Amino acid sequence: MSENEAITRWVDGYRKAWLSNDPDDIRALFTEDAEYYTRPHREPWRGHEEIVTRWIENADGPGGSTFEWQPVLASPETAVVRGVTRYPGDNEIYHNLWVVQLSPDGRATSFTEWWMEESQATGGSGE
Repeated sequence: MSENEAITRWVDGYRKAWLSNDPDDIRALFTEDAEYYTRPHREPWRGHEEIVTRWIENADGPGGSTFEWQPVLASPETAVVRGVTRYPGDNEIYHNLWVVQLSPDGRATSFTEWWMEESQATGGSGE
């Protein structure tokens, strides 16, 4: 499997979990000891149980967003993904940069996200 296929499979799984909020879909993305950084400077969510619990606490409702992405860099161990998330009802766009450390079986050992909010109404960036 190529590096782009590996990250494509992982992002497809992430989107599936994002839409379903199913604990099994979420667990399938991460190794048992994975770290999930919601922002680079925050303490990560560690391990399946904390990742699942915190994911569900912060879940989006199903069907409330669209997501487009492309790989910026992909190697067997690391992928960097640029994405754009749109929440049409909220007039918000989020520009995302994800760094995903992948295990040989394709699950993430570490996931770090950066995001910037943009208002569709004004075209300005928030922060």
